[in-house]
Amino acid sequence: MPEAAELERPTIRDEAWRYADSDFIASADVALLNDWRTISVPAGETVREVQSHLTDDGASGMVDRLRVHVGAGGRFEAFVTLGGGKYQRAEIEVTLEEGAHFEFGGVTVGGGDRRQEFVTRTIHAHPNATSNQVVRAVHWGQATGNYLGRIEVARDAQKTDAAQNFRALLLEKGATANAKPELEIFADDVLCAHGAAIGQLDEQAAYYMAARGIPPHLAKKLLVQAFIGDAFVALSDAADREMMLERALEQLEGTAL
Repeated sequence: MPEAAELERPTIRDEAWRYADSDFIASADVALLNDWRTISVPAGETVREVQSHLTDDGASGMVDRLRVHVGAGGRFEAFVTLGGGKYQRAEIEVTLEEGAHFEFGGVTVGGGDRRQEFVTRTIHAHPNATSNQVVRAVHWGQATGNYLGRIEVARDAQKTDAAQNFRALLLEKGATANAKPELEIFADDVLCAHGAAIGQLDEQAAYYMAARGIPPHLAKKLLVQAFIGDAFVALSDAADREMMLERALEQLEGTAL
């Protein structure tokens, strides 16, 4: 890595950092902000990361930046929960060779003045590669959940199939969610889609469940559980899937559901 004096400090004027916590990036170690982990997935193999970043409220911030190269026919899966701490950012840049796949499931959850964000860049560099990204955000108080997802399809990357979906659930009026999906496509035989929706808890569904004997608090918790669970549907390990869901739901303790 270059010397700290040579590193550039990002600011919210940089597109990829536009929703970040400006106070944190102004004061954090510049080496931390420029540090990238790397993973290389061999052709035909599968690598999976399952992470829950659930720091305490006193933590100043966390940035995790990851670059992944997936060989032909390989598969990389990442399932990440961000909750707790004042600012958390998980950034993933993935380059896919022919027939490779990238699967991502992310959840941001928190209240107070927390700010949590996922930033992804998926590079379909060769034909027949696929990617699927599902991000769910649940926030209350003055908290913010962000998702910046960029998909790039090279000119020769025909038969690409790429999708990303972001949904945010705001439990209180002061909470915020930001979504910035991007598609840059140079091939002409592709399937690429993105969707984003931000809203409140479905009170009609909660009323329907309560009318059938389910206490209102439990009904709302079950609806949030189903909402968060969307991000972990593709996680094939049942124990990991249950663990990720439980840890995300633990962050809801004490909320006004």
